[in-house]
Amino acid sequence: MKFTTNLSNIKANFHLKNSTNIAGLLPFLQFLKQMDIENSFRCFDVIKKSNAKFPFRKIIVYLIIGWMASCTRLFHFRSLQEDTLVKQFMGGKCPHYTLLGKDLRNLATFNVQLDLKEIMHDIIEPALPSDLILDLDSSVEIVYGDQESAEKGYNSKKPGRKSYHPLLIYEGKTSLFLNGALRPGNQHTADGAITLAEETLNLLSESQNVSYARFDKGFAGEDFYSFWEGKEIDYVGKLRWTSRLAKAVYTDPAPWVRYVDKDIVIEGKIIQYQATSWAKPRSVSVIRKAELFDMDQMQFIDFIWEHEAMVHTMEWSPMDIWEFYNQRACMENYIKEAKHGFSINRIPTGSFKANELDLLLKLFAYTCLSFSKWIIALPL
Repeated sequence: MKFTTNLSNIKANFHLKNSTNIAGLLPFLQFLKQMDIENSFRCFDVIKKSNAKFPFRKIIVYLIIGWMASCTRLFHFRSLQEDTLVKQFMGGKCPHYTLLGKDLRNLATFNVQLDLKEIMHDIIEPALPSDLILDLDSSVEIVYGDQESAEKGYNSKKPGRKSYHPLLIYEGKTSLFLNGALRPGNQHTADGAITLAEETLNLLSESQNVSYARFDKGFAGEDFYSFWEGKEIDYVGKLRWTSRLAKAVYTDPAPWVRYVDKDIVIEGKIIQYQATSWAKPRSVSVIRKAELFDMDQMQFIDFIWEHEAMVHTMEWSPMDIWEFYNQRACMENYIKEAKHGFSINRIPTGSFKANELDLLLKLFAYTCLSFSKWIIALPL
């Protein structure tokens, strides 16, 4: 007796016309509805004709939903156009995906980037602590065409290919995105950093105070250090380990203090050091690490030391400075999440301003998700 049925003989019909394959997006859509996100962008409607079927506020909200729904390119929005859940949220009809690129370019010509940042800060202000930590970093976004202002610069993955070099600022305690700017790929890491930092401080409310800033060795420089000192904001920044710095460390009479004495030995010291480009000496904490190894029931230190140097304004121990700076490593995860979850590395148009606006909208979506997590975590 045969108990199996050929798969070709099995007929399947689906009649769930109102089904959706992104049901997991429902809590996020409910959150956007609760915060009246569409009304937040009503100020942009005056740019478009009053009889437009899809005013800019709806285009912006639709883009935020799409980036949240893992649409990595604009033509992927066609999968949302007939989705029942999204159509209901959008009021019954979604814009065609070909309209999105046109409206991005159109809206970007009015330089609304700062307005968008102000709206975002108004939304996330309740989630920000009273004492903030600013973490600065940059990323390389490779392009595969002749996009405006894309230039050849440092590119470890595909040397010689054009790219953009966005500069990003996050809040260290909450992982919320605070500010960003798109730059040509040939820009140095620190180019425009002071301007963006100043803008970020102006975006914060009067009740919020920036206590610390953290940044890697790409931001080193007298002007950058002086900026934070002038604002009376403590900072810690990585330094390149050079032969000049090494000579200053090992000729300084201050003793090494041992903090860890297990499988790895960690020692530290603080010196006063002045680089050739600095206007004055500054405190530099140096951490050195080496491995312990066993030999004939005795332990020896492998004296091939690994060094890390950090310039700072805080009067902390070298170990505390090092551990505080290492907390900034979360920035790499934030950027990876923005790339893999919100496709900030996918460049949608040939216009530089439109691409910068797209970057901010994607990071706006990232911030809304982070903010929704903060709301859910609040005690009842």
